[in-house]
Amino acid sequence: MDMFDKINELYDKRRQVELGGGDKRIEKQHDKGKMTARERIDYLLDARTFVELNPFIETRVTDFDMSNNGNGEGVVTGYGKINGKSVYLFAQDFTVYGGALGEMHGKKIAAAMDLAAKNGFPFIGLNDSGGAKIQEGVSSLDGYGHVFYRNSIYSGVIPQISVIMGPSAGGAVYSPAITDFVIMVEKTSQMFITGPKVIETVTGEKISSEDLGGAHIHNSKSGNAHFQANSEEDALDTVRQLIDYLPANHNEKSDKLPYKPEPELRPELADLVPFNAIKPYDVKNVIEQVVDRDSFLEIQRKFAKNIVVGFARIKGETIGLVCNQPKYLAGGLDIDSSDKAARFIRFCDSFNVPIITFEDVTGFFPGVKQEHAGIIRHGAKILYAYSEATVPKITVITRKAYGGAYVALNSKSIGADLVYAWPNAEIAVMGPEGAVNIIYAKEIAESDNPEQLRQEKIDTYREKFANPYVAAGLGMVDDVIDPRKTRIKLIQSLEMLRNKQEERPTKKHGNIPL
Repeated sequence: MDMFDKINELYDKRRQVELGGGDKRIEKQHDKGKMTARERIDYLLDARTFVELNPFIETRVTDFDMSNNGNGEGVVTGYGKINGKSVYLFAQDFTVYGGALGEMHGKKIAAAMDLAAKNGFPFIGLNDSGGAKIQEGVSSLDGYGHVFYRNSIYSGVIPQISVIMGPSAGGAVYSPAITDFVIMVEKTSQMFITGPKVIETVTGEKISSEDLGGAHIHNSKSGNAHFQANSEEDALDTVRQLIDYLPANHNEKSDKLPYKPEPELRPELADLVPFNAIKPYDVKNVIEQVVDRDSFLEIQRKFAKNIVVGFARIKGETIGLVCNQPKYLAGGLDIDSSDKAARFIRFCDSFNVPIITFEDVTGFFPGVKQEHAGIIRHGAKILYAYSEATVPKITVITRKAYGGAYVALNSKSIGADLVYAWPNAEIAVMGPEGAVNIIYAKEIAESDNPEQLRQEKIDTYREKFANPYVAAGLGMVDDVIDPRKTRIKLIQSLEMLRNKQEERPTKKHGNIPL
């Protein structure tokens, strides 16, 4: 046997690994409308950029006939490029052991994660697994632990994205839950701690896998997912789109893209927000007028719709947006919207993305259910997240800013760099109607025409106390601006805040109210 025989043997072994579970199992995967692990990698990465790592790793367990057909240990790992940007990734291979995670499977993923963190590149997980490899016993749990640990310690160091492309049950769901963004595919992906059969056995409740933990449920109800894709291709396209907005790591800023000049004065903004403070409107129309054309990428679009968060660009620069949505719950803050906003704010701060807040809020949502479910604790997350963030922070008050919600949504007092208000803005401890009912309750009750007096007092209160010039006079608002010039002001502000440096007291870490 000479060198060429050895080289041929190498390629034979490599071809065997690349076959995964074999033709029949690959066909079965296709019959479910799913791609194989390698097909997913080929679709996601730029052509001919994938470099595989540890292809010959295999289980150390010889019981239960485990040494047969374990090509690649049920997972493909490596690195490549997306739109020219380097990334590391893994793709679980359902054709091998059902993608089950064992000791070496876990170590293979962990090794790729370590390289991603050392080199400062994003990490992507393509999840498609039946869960723990039961035949390996407690070693499989140890494998999960190695992955969870790295998800946690590399959080805020490199962006981490999870794509759920099949089942993800039991302990397996906790890795995606720690990562920054979770993308799910309709009908073919599910996440749950305990499956339908276990739930039926324990509680008697009958439910399908899709209704328990499908893409729609986690995107609209639980908030565990950030994007809902129509197909696997759609999910992977979303990853490619998302990567474009993100820096490689916490020491870098997002790339500034080439910008095609367009008129910066936006006359439409004068008419988009109704002057009547209780009339709803769609804040996304405001966003479209302020950011670069077609640049807004909404995050968690179907969850907690009373707040809108997402990435966009202004003159090619990536920014994060946090905006009240008056179309839902009058834009008030509740438990879910507090969680949604706080986590997004913290992501932006971790990766040097400036945060712009569009504020039109009546307050925190009232009600026994919200109070008993912990609105105090959840609402405090927004205060904490904004206060903790050191990236450029700009607020635009488009209409209402009342009470504790005004303070929470990036007010000057909790660290906003710049706060602008439109001339119709109402900034007060509470709305004029509520304030008048308390301050002038006795006077109104004793009046011959209580309704007329109440309305007069409301008009006077609004004019005297709830206008933006009172807050501007106290330095709580930096400027009252023409709505049509909002984009211009934001461009100027981002330019002037580009070199912002702000230190926090040295500590191990804070204790955010979770």
